[in-house]
Amino acid sequence: MQIFEFIMLICFGLSWPISVYKSIKSKSTKGKSSVFIVAIIVGYISGIIGKIMNNQLSYVLIMYCFNLIIVSVDLVLFYINRKHEKEIKL
Repeated sequence: MQIFEFIMLICFGLSWPISVYKSIKSKSTKGKSSVFIVAIIVGYISGIIGKIMNNQLSYVLIMYCFNLIIVSVDLVLFYINRKHEKEIKL
């Protein structure tokens, strides 16, 4: 049954590299929410902890970790871009 969880993680995971790319290109936080990104990160961390606690070390865990890394990069870019936007306003 983990195959369906894996498919879900792939589908969700496809959007994050696109989001990171847009953050890099636009250098803007427009349309982004740090609270939302942090909520996603907490969700992925919870999924990772759940897999580890249930001793389900498989390819699904790898997808959780990959998605967590990409979403974390997006959060870092959010704060970099927000700083850049504040500097422009000065």
